[in-house]
Amino acid sequence: MAARKPTTKPPMPVAPATPAEASPVRKVRKPRQAAAMVAPVSEPARVTPYPLLTPTDEPVSVVHIAAELAPFARTGGLGEAVANLALQQIRAGLTVSILMPKYQQVGDVVGDFVPASEPFSVQVGPRTEQAQLFESAALKARQAEGKPRVYFIGNAHYFDREGIYGDRYGDYGDNAQRWAFFALAALNALPMVAAPPVMMHVHDWHAALAPVYLRAYDTGKPFFRKTWSTLTVHNAGFQGHFPPATMADIGLPSDFYNYHMLEWYGKVNLLKGGLACADVVTTVSPTHAHELCTPAGGFGLHDMFVAMRDRFVGILNGIDNKDWDPATDAFIAANYSLTALGNKRKNKAALQNIFGLPQRPGTPIIGMSARMVAQKGLDLILGSPAFLSLDAQFIFLGQGEKKYVDILRELGALAQGRIGVQTNFTVEQEHRLLAGADMIVMPSQYEPCGLTQMRAQRYGTLPVARRVGGLADTIDDNVTGFLFDDYTQAAFISACARAIDHYRHPQVWTAMVKEAMARDFGWHRSEARYRELYRRAITAPRGRR
Repeated sequence: MAARKPTTKPPMPVAPATPAEASPVRKVRKPRQAAAMVAPVSEPARVTPYPLLTPTDEPVSVVHIAAELAPFARTGGLGEAVANLALQQIRAGLTVSILMPKYQQVGDVVGDFVPASEPFSVQVGPRTEQAQLFESAALKARQAEGKPRVYFIGNAHYFDREGIYGDRYGDYGDNAQRWAFFALAALNALPMVAAPPVMMHVHDWHAALAPVYLRAYDTGKPFFRKTWSTLTVHNAGFQGHFPPATMADIGLPSDFYNYHMLEWYGKVNLLKGGLACADVVTTVSPTHAHELCTPAGGFGLHDMFVAMRDRFVGILNGIDNKDWDPATDAFIAANYSLTALGNKRKNKAALQNIFGLPQRPGTPIIGMSARMVAQKGLDLILGSPAFLSLDAQFIFLGQGEKKYVDILRELGALAQGRIGVQTNFTVEQEHRLLAGADMIVMPSQYEPCGLTQMRAQRYGTLPVARRVGGLADTIDDNVTGFLFDDYTQAAFISACARAIDHYRHPQVWTAMVKEAMARDFGWHRSEARYRELYRRAITAPRGRR
């Protein structure tokens, strides 16, 4: 969104105002500015039997709180990122649990719910709501296999609905109440799912109120004296904006509605509140962290990101190298590897067959696997005939906005033999596309991290992408892919033409394919950075809440 002069003062790196006295039901804590993290020491860390300890050698549990989690419910990369990070943390030896809502659609994946707690009450502003934790019996039985423990927060009124955030008519009108309930229920459930001390890791605006409630209310439980919070911003374009009256409706003190915390251009901003109250904040790539600190890329919160200073860092997402390995992939026509590339041609032929394209080995296949929305650059692709006039075959895979989906279907019908379209996204088909295509296009307006470009490189399919966010951090121009800067059709078409020119020189192309396949985008490096960030937050001095 375009930056504009705020109607209130911009956030400054000072402690927010002290709130007024709350009702006697709950004691309101004074909001505090999170202390700056201590710098990492230069000498090696102690060797310990547990990978994350407090300064007094207590093992720290990690609990993720997220609105999406693969494979249970997801709309984009958030659910996959949370699932993969949690899995890598388990592999690193941490104790990890995940809390997510028990949506209607979760029942399509989990058919064996069992209660994991007694029903408990959650006080959300003037309302007393009921919640209960559930688990999958099968998943619970498989804990010994090294999987995170997943708990589903049940409430039929808020979550037994058609969609996650809305239905075919738009966003749900009570989303402020839904996500306030989720955050408070998750906070109340922490002692039920983890032993203290705990690192509470919340994701995006839907869970951002958990650190706010943790800051706001003295529950009287020693458990929360040993609870820290990390907030990861996966997509700052979505923040949770609501009218000022929402403060009372979700049970937050009126004094928290100030420009240091939840007030934003005359609205309540749930993400901003989480930024103000979390001990540390991350986003999903180093370049995107820099972008969020600029007026052009900060979605109206750039002053807030700048004010956080060392509390805010960018840590790149990763992919699961076991799930995305062309040498063992069961979904593709023929397995291949960096040292045995020959079978990639068989996957290209199989892909052409699936989409009704003629066998033209010398013609590149340019693919796109994405949500078909404006953010992904659909206007550059469909805004002029220049892209589809390139000497190539094209395959589009993904759901999205009706206007784009309708255009793609029409093009697929008019240009059979050149353009293949599948708007019913499946993971299996994405594997086949990445194995059989020669290039993947990602001309995004912005891309906090992106996963498709990492998977594509692992499969020897070179990305053509805009130099933004995680795309800039994971693609080397003219080495493992092709980058362009300006969000214009001319810049995009020029990059595509450059890629096609390289494709016509087999030795050059093969060298780039091998270089791309040699890159390691596994989660192990990112998990280690998260663990170090947790450690810095835990050891940083902080005042009593």
